[in-house]
Amino acid sequence: MRRATIAAMALLTVPMGCATTGSSGDLGRVFGEVIGQQTGGQGALTEAEIDAGLREALTVGTNLVAAQLGQTNGYFGDSEIRIPLPKTYRDIQSGLSRVGASGPLDDLELRMNRAAEAAVPEAKTLVIGAIRQITIEDAVRILNGGDTAATDYLREKTESQLRASFTPYVKTSLAQAGAFTSLEQVANNYGVGGVTSSLQNDLTNHAVTLGLDGMFHYVALEEQKIRENPLARTTDILRRVFGSRG
Repeated sequence: MRRATIAAMALLTVPMGCATTGSSGDLGRVFGEVIGQQTGGQGALTEAEIDAGLREALTVGTNLVAAQLGQTNGYFGDSEIRIPLPKTYRDIQSGLSRVGASGPLDDLELRMNRAAEAAVPEAKTLVIGAIRQITIEDAVRILNGGDTAATDYLREKTESQLRASFTPYVKTSLAQAGAFTSLEQVANNYGVGGVTSSLQNDLTNHAVTLGLDGMFHYVALEEQKIRENPLARTTDILRRVFGSRG
C-alpha cells in the first residue's frame, strides 16, 4: 500500500492521504516509489520487503496527511471532516443563521476546528510510533486483508493512546484558541449554560472524537484507492503486489 492516510493516515490515512488539493494522486505515486525502492522492482516479493515497504509507505503517507490536516483550514476548510458544533449548539446556530445572527456560534465552530488542526502533530507522532511496531506477520496480513485493513490496524493500535494523549492537547488548544471563552458566552446568552468544567469537557470530547474520525476517514479512502484502482498503482511492484490480489 488515510485511523491512514490515512491517512494518512493515513491518515493516512492513512490511513493515508486527504482528498483536498489533489493529494490522493501524490500519495499513490509515493506508495509506488517507496515500495519500488524497497524491492528494487526485481524478483519475487519477500515478506521482509512487504514489511519494510509497507511501513515506509505508511510513514510517508502519515506525514503527508498530517501536513494537510495540520495546517490552517485543514479541518475547517474541508466539508468532509469539518467538525460541527455539538447538536444543542448546532440547532441554535442553524436557527440564528436564518436571521444573520449566528456569528458567536460560527466563531466557536471555527475555534474548535483550529484546535483540532493544532493537535494534528501530536497525533502524527503516535501513529508513526505504531507503524514502527508493525511486524512482518502484521504486514502480510494487512496486505492480504480487506480494503481498509491497514487503517483498521492503525486505529486499533493507536486509538486509545491517541485519545488519552490527544484529549489534554486538544483541551489546551481549545483554551488557547479562545473556544472555551466563546462557549461560556454562548451558553449564557442562549440559556444552555451549565457547570463550566462539564461544558469544557463535553466540547473537548466532541472535538477529539470527530477529529480522529476525520483523520482516519482519509486514511481509509486512500488505502481503498491503492487496493482497488489500478491507475493508483504507479510502479510495477505496486501493480504486482496489489494486482495479484484481485
